[in-house]
Amino acid sequence: MPQRKKVSQQRIAKDLGVSQALVSLALNGRKDGIGAETYQRIWEHAISLGYQPKGMKFEQSPQEARARQVGFILRAGLNIHTQGSYFSHVLHGLHSALAERGYAAVYLGAEDALSRERLQQFYHTGHSLRGIVLLGEVSGPFLNQLRQLERRIVAVSARHTGHCHSVVGNEPHALEGLVNHLKALGHTRIGWLGGNVGMARHEARFQAYQAAMKLAGLMLDPRYAVSLKQGDRAEGSEAMLRLIPDAKRKDFPTAFVTYNLHMSIGAVQALRRSGMSVPKHVSIAAADYSPLALEEEPTITAAGCDAEKLGRAAAKLVLDSTGEDDESFHDLILPSFVFVGQSTGPGR
Repeated sequence: MPQRKKVSQQRIAKDLGVSQALVSLALNGRKDGIGAETYQRIWEHAISLGYQPKGMKFEQSPQEARARQVGFILRAGLNIHTQGSYFSHVLHGLHSALAERGYAAVYLGAEDALSRERLQQFYHTGHSLRGIVLLGEVSGPFLNQLRQLERRIVAVSARHTGHCHSVVGNEPHALEGLVNHLKALGHTRIGWLGGNVGMARHEARFQAYQAAMKLAGLMLDPRYAVSLKQGDRAEGSEAMLRLIPDAKRKDFPTAFVTYNLHMSIGAVQALRRSGMSVPKHVSIAAADYSPLALEEEPTITAAGCDAEKLGRAAAKLVLDSTGEDDESFHDLILPSFVFVGQSTGPGR
């Protein structure tokens, strides 16, 4: 292929009808004596031509002259093709809110596929990224690597206190709402099916569930609490299948709360394969919410905040972030609600 022709300051000056000296001053970050409109025109034209010589100070370029992008990264174990319904809806909200302010969401990869070298490639001189949104909980070492390159970071559905902004749903309120809903239906024995054990998100939900049970005057029987390493439909089925052999016991739970929607769907499938009906024999409720709850048969009772609103809140946080050393970090907690589906009914 023919080599790309080098772009010169002379060409930029000729195209714009200004002097080469003026172009040189602007591209070296000198604003004194240069009109704001002319300064921006020079930068916009230089960048559009791919002009990137040594000494060109991209950090001095006007923001309007650069591509307007915000990167997003998925936590380890997820990828853009199989990220699941929850973060798909978060991403939709993120993309929509960014687009309203003239920005685009750009996928950088998943945590476990991004080495230090790969991250550095995104932060070349003149890069266009205006911050990073993390979808899910990442490891401390990875976050530290990222912070060396970018300080405008927002974590969604995870907290990294003292290291970046975050936006999460009100987990205690969601679990309290679920337990109260089940108690009002007559359920006094409520089990737990957990997933993604070891992640802060699981611990927050499990602790909120235990607190809600205590507040409602109910006790969790540890024999009917199963927690697994992952948290997808397969784990929901596996967790329930571990307990079904005890279903004939008089103290077997009449309802289960699951870590997330996917585990609820898996639990319903396992119960059906075992000849049990939902909610006739066992009620199932999920400790998060997305429109996926409406798409299942039966529809799933779920509690949480609107996933798209999480994405929209993350967009505002990252665009309003300064990235300065003295910037205060914000932990936003969005309100939760209970969606009552067909998967919960009167307790036996």
